[in-house]
Amino acid sequence: MQQKQVKQNVRKDGPETHYVKQGTPTMGGVLIMVSILVSALLWMDVTNVYMLSVLTLTLSFGLIGYFDDALTIKHKSSKGLPGKLRLILEFTISFCVIGFLVHTGHLSTELHIPFFKNVNFELGYFYILFGGIVTVGCANAVNFTDGLDGLAIVPVIICSGTFALFAYIAGHYEIADYLNIPHIAGAGALTPLAVSIIAAGLGFLWYNAYPAQVFMGDVGSLGLGGFLGVMAVVTKNELLLLVLGGVFVVEALSVITQVMSYKLTGKRVFKMAPIHHHFELKGLVENKIIVRFWIISILLAVLCLSTLKLR
Repeated sequence: MQQKQVKQNVRKDGPETHYVKQGTPTMGGVLIMVSILVSALLWMDVTNVYMLSVLTLTLSFGLIGYFDDALTIKHKSSKGLPGKLRLILEFTISFCVIGFLVHTGHLSTELHIPFFKNVNFELGYFYILFGGIVTVGCANAVNFTDGLDGLAIVPVIICSGTFALFAYIAGHYEIADYLNIPHIAGAGALTPLAVSIIAAGLGFLWYNAYPAQVFMGDVGSLGLGGFLGVMAVVTKNELLLLVLGGVFVVEALSVITQVMSYKLTGKRVFKMAPIHHHFELKGLVENKIIVRFWIISILLAVLCLSTLKLR
């Protein structure tokens, strides 16, 4: 990547401490996506409908991010694909994948409420819209989070590990029945895919840890965020994703709040959004922010795993 001059362009309106990151290689997410694809082709059942669907969406979102990154590098600015075009592509892919699963009977249209037994709502075909919002929202939330060295990849690894367990349990009839969660025949095939993301993420973290030698870029953040979103949909943990991905949710909400506040009142709620930049400008050093966000992610994952017994 250094030889190919695939270098990050830092926003001019960002924290001054980030100027030293200018020129750091980006698009490291390509390596993650390739690792996942190679692992799937070598060792996973790519004929499994869930595996094929989740892998297709993950790589498609990664491809959108790839073109976005390529444009920023080509034009040597922080602007890539137009935001509206990116959202249209993401929603189209999500609707196609989720709609296919629903239409073929592989995905229930019921919305299950976590922390409660047998509490669910039938959404019908409205579920396709709901699932698309969950998937696209998660992808962009991870994208917002990817602003500090190692800040996004570790929560992604933690969430992937949690979903690996959820997928295995959902795919195992006896365990699913014992824990009173929806049984999804064949969902267990997604466990090795989630584990491959953990492995690829750890390999990436080796070079992304502070001070970063490479950034994942949108190709990584959109691809991995899309994966987490569609995994939540397929394993019927859509609402639980709000807790498990709490770090991503807060990052996204900080951006939405900042934009809405500025447009409506002309005032900013935070010194800078996403919120990790706010903490930087408040005087917290980058490493401390990163590690504290990691700790929060671990605690949220433990809370989500506890729901298995609470049900």
